[in-house]
Amino acid sequence: MKRISGALAVASAAALVLSACGGETAEPEDTGTDTTTTEDAADATDEAPAGDDAAETTEAAPGDEAAGTDGPLLESDGTSIVIWSDDLRAAALEEHAQAFQDENGVEVKIQVVANERLREQFNDSVGAGAGPDIVVGAHDWLGELVQNDVAAPIQLSSDAQALFTPESIEATQYEGQIYGVPYAVESLALIRNTDLAPEAPATMEELVETGSALVDAGEVEQIMMQEVGNEGNAYNMYPYLAAYGGGIFPVLDEGGFDGSQVILDSEETLQGAEKIAWLAEEGALTTSMDGSNVIPQFAEGNTAFMISGPWAIEQVTEAGINYAIDPIPDFEDGGSTSPFLGVQMFYVSAGSKNPQIAQTFVQEFVTLPEVQIALYEAGDRPPALIEAYETVSADNEDIEAWGAAAEGGTPMPNIPQMNAVWGPLGKATADIITGSDVAERMATAQSEVEGALGR
Repeated sequence: MKRISGALAVASAAALVLSACGGETAEPEDTGTDTTTTEDAADATDEAPAGDDAAETTEAAPGDEAAGTDGPLLESDGTSIVIWSDDLRAAALEEHAQAFQDENGVEVKIQVVANERLREQFNDSVGAGAGPDIVVGAHDWLGELVQNDVAAPIQLSSDAQALFTPESIEATQYEGQIYGVPYAVESLALIRNTDLAPEAPATMEELVETGSALVDAGEVEQIMMQEVGNEGNAYNMYPYLAAYGGGIFPVLDEGGFDGSQVILDSEETLQGAEKIAWLAEEGALTTSMDGSNVIPQFAEGNTAFMISGPWAIEQVTEAGINYAIDPIPDFEDGGSTSPFLGVQMFYVSAGSKNPQIAQTFVQEFVTLPEVQIALYEAGDRPPALIEAYETVSADNEDIEAWGAAAEGGTPMPNIPQMNAVWGPLGKATADIITGSDVAERMATAQSEVEGALGR
């Protein structure tokens, strides 16, 4: 079974300025988009899902030094374009952006800003009239950035939009307007130890049956591993909550979500929540599994099945586990598991002092196949650009498998109302797993979210 070799070597966490490139390189651990970690933990009212590049809520004044940078933050100055990014994407951009600089005669400066503070620093800095021209981040920041007037609209022709997967373009839109250029898509999937489970389970019931038999035989310790934790994890539990047409907010016909309604206590969502309770009763879900132990336990061979994202693969391959990636199985009664999709993209600052060049960079440079492939190589996320995806998946069956796992998924809501959801819904799923009544606990979560939204 083919395995991914891991992330490429990337630049150190110092500021990267193309006009003075040549610094040392290092190979940091890529712990997940994203994700959705949990990669970065947020507070109870703005909890970040596992695998997502989330931001903490620590106060920081514009111009302060940022963790992961070398010196003060670089700011838009009208003579160059300044890009803020995490370390992996910064290194990939440095490799190719020299060509843009040469062609356009404009210096490109790329600065690493610590993932956990990137969104906050961008919000605060641009809001104060400073900040970069471009920032690289997750699509679920979008509603907040637009609400705060710090992200500029981006004009992509219909021909340009057709170059990307439909889901990735949908994720860049807020109230019908595009605000970003996507470069990667990720989702949860079933990662299977093929030595322990040679065949993919056709249903969740079959997965539980196979995992239980392996536990009874003493070959593994757990039926399945998936991140939950004592506070729960709404991102990881969403595939079940949405399996029968439920979820968090209603989906609009034109795409996106209706943030004026909350559907946590709907019949459809409750049906999915009952499946979470069933999986817990069977021993497949437990709050003892969290971001610190799920991937290491799988890498040690303590289970045949793990539901996680691309950020897990590096540890799995380093452990020498033979694995396969499959879509999360559906339920026998017709429930169709539907994971959240996370989309990574480039935003243009509403306060850019060189907006025309910044727009040119994201519209004409980020859309190049070679740039999208370089970004893929830095993080092992399937490219959003169809041509780039087809190129890398032709030689990498894992990327093809991640693409299949994402089919039918829903872009994570990018509306500001989601900030009120993560904590209450996550805790509700944890309580259901530990035995709380499903209907009562989801009704409480519904009230908590509505209260946080002022309803």
